[in-house]
Amino acid sequence: MLFFSALVSSLILGSSAQAAPAPTNLTRSLSSVSQRSVNTGWDYGQEKVRGVNIGGWLVLEPFITPSLFEQTGNNDIVDEYTFSQYQDKSVAQSALKKHWDSWITEDDFAQIAAAGLNHVRIPIGYWAYDVSGGEPYIQGQADYLDKAIGWAGKHGIKVMVDLHGAPASQNGYDNSGHRGSANWATDNNNVVRTKNVISTLAKKYSDPSYFGVVTMLALLNEPATYMNDQLLQTTRQYWKDAYGAARYPYGNSDKSGLVLVIHDGFQPLSTYQGFMSEPDYEDVFLDTHNYQVFNDDFVSWNWDQHVKGICDKATTYSQSPMWLVVGEWSLATTDCAKYLNGRGIGARYDGTYSGSSYHGSCDDKSNDVSKYSSEYKEFLRKFYDVQVQTYENNGQGWIHWTWKTESAADWSYQSGIKNGFIPSDPTNHKYSYQSLCG
Repeated sequence: MLFFSALVSSLILGSSAQAAPAPTNLTRSLSSVSQRSVNTGWDYGQEKVRGVNIGGWLVLEPFITPSLFEQTGNNDIVDEYTFSQYQDKSVAQSALKKHWDSWITEDDFAQIAAAGLNHVRIPIGYWAYDVSGGEPYIQGQADYLDKAIGWAGKHGIKVMVDLHGAPASQNGYDNSGHRGSANWATDNNNVVRTKNVISTLAKKYSDPSYFGVVTMLALLNEPATYMNDQLLQTTRQYWKDAYGAARYPYGNSDKSGLVLVIHDGFQPLSTYQGFMSEPDYEDVFLDTHNYQVFNDDFVSWNWDQHVKGICDKATTYSQSPMWLVVGEWSLATTDCAKYLNGRGIGARYDGTYSGSSYHGSCDDKSNDVSKYSSEYKEFLRKFYDVQVQTYENNGQGWIHWTWKTESAADWSYQSGIKNGFIPSDPTNHKYSYQSLCG
């Protein structure tokens, strides 16, 4: 999940309803699996991706499960790193196991399939596989990832395994595992360790036993390349090196069979023109994240402006030089969700975020769905329809953030279905694209 993406992606361009053209980096035979060593197990480029993220499970996030952090009684515990660092190991381990056992179960995957969704994106941190740097993280997540993949296969859902956190953090966000500085690019050993985790994941999930279930591997979530040139240049090189590690994890000519996903790093999509293109790079997707809550301008918008802001993404998305998926987005139009900006940090919308100004009360926004007005719920339905249609009409599809939350209902796909502002069939549009975007 991103706490900056909207600010970086706030450039508004003209709308377009045209279908996304076929970018040059994905070979024509991608859907002809029998002719390729790439065993995607899904007809990418023909079928639309419609999915949800399994957030806050194998990588902790305070805004998704605030109670998990509050029950520690320690306000300095703000991410998974400090969750393990500032508690007795046995206490932290017990709490994590209880969370892993209960937050997501097979029933969630049954519900996801029943909701007409065909993909899940499952975030996992590097520390599930490597704590050789002496990090305090507690391991055990990898076994639960395997459980989830089994559930996905049983219910006909495709899986994108998403490396969400790298050593020393690629962005400084709490969802990278360690809130604070983004020091990943300052030490090449961090990059090497990250690449080795990608190789481990590619080796494992290219095994024929996972064919048709694990179809995508995201090489790193949200590197904050806007921060400095070192991070930008390191990331650009990492994409190529990690591609090699993931496509050829066995060190020979045998190819892994996964679609490989890179993140835009909050740079304009146009900067990827000619980057990692065929024939040297096969089956690469570009992931972009779209939120309208992480700056003062966005939270000051009225509902019509939020809808227009989505429509105005159409041209940018349809002209992406690579196959594009919107790998994170939500229905929130404020940053009112508790701990969304970080544990102990307030919201821009109600002026409790340092340096922000007051736009309105958070009382009836995000947290307690029983306080949502009928008008707000109707807007959320419209906001859902405009987003999924924009992302499908001008790209390869979407993956909503996130499946479930403890209280932030306008971030929860599950809650949206339960409370009537997300349809049980994602192709059932109450508001047509034409009526919303013209």
